[in-house]
Amino acid sequence: MRIKHIGVALAAAAALAVPAAPAQAAPRIVPLDLAAGQQPENIALEPDGSADLTFAYTGEIGRVAPGGQVGVIARIPVPADGDVPVVHRKLFLGGIVRAPGGDLYVAVSTGTPATGLYRVRPGTAPVQVAALPPAGFQNGVARDPASGDIFVADSFGSVVRRVSPRTGRVTDWATGELLAPAGGFGANGVKVHDGAVWVSNLDRGTLVRFPLTGTPGRVVVSGLGPVDDFAFHGGTVVAAINQQNRVVTVDGSGIRTILSTSDGLANPTSVAVRGDTLYVADSAYFGGSPNLLRTRLR
Repeated sequence: MRIKHIGVALAAAAALAVPAAPAQAAPRIVPLDLAAGQQPENIALEPDGSADLTFAYTGEIGRVAPGGQVGVIARIPVPADGDVPVVHRKLFLGGIVRAPGGDLYVAVSTGTPATGLYRVRPGTAPVQVAALPPAGFQNGVARDPASGDIFVADSFGSVVRRVSPRTGRVTDWATGELLAPAGGFGANGVKVHDGAVWVSNLDRGTLVRFPLTGTPGRVVVSGLGPVDDFAFHGGTVVAAINQQNRVVTVDGSGIRTILSTSDGLANPTSVAVRGDTLYVADSAYFGGSPNLLRTRLR
């Protein structure tokens, strides 16, 4: 069943938590260095199976090779006067997305004019391609394959902005209560899928679908808990439920936990899917050890 046909079923099924399923073989875990600030916030996959990670507070973009080797491919400067709202750090790296030619685009928050969308080309200095509001918390990003534009979720601003990397033009593409926080973080993860922009709202535990045609958005999944990032595996949503240390799948039959602390989760912030392989980034913001987990989906 294709996901675009099951919005109503998903919203209804989300109220029915299905018990955990031992669906995968034992995950492979690549440990990251907490002392070095390797707390991953988001993932972009390379064609060879490497995973590019934004390290939230250091300005570094890391790359984990298929064999598990961890390196740093770029650094975004940490401003001396930075003060990211709420977290009160000098810098926060949010979402990362890869363009077909290999360019990486990263959402950067600093509380200063350095806040914006950056282009990263390994081996060269990162470049700010568009400025974004310093008072915002720039989080998930997604690329529109048709136009090449980048969607950026502002977790404080109740908005998803559309950014042209070519011109630097920024527009408020979607706004409103569906994206608003309820005391903490609102719009978080973003994906372009099946003719729509999908956005998770962490505080409200929802997944919202905004058609690319510009028609109003609607909640298609509710009852997720503190949902951070998410991805699609065919007609199924795979989502990271951060503070609950769970990764779940959602389809017409309900919400099913497929990974938990017993599998090595420590505040999962993001997921990525290629074929039947699932990548999960664990930030250990609230305890435990950061890592990159890789497993096979059923």
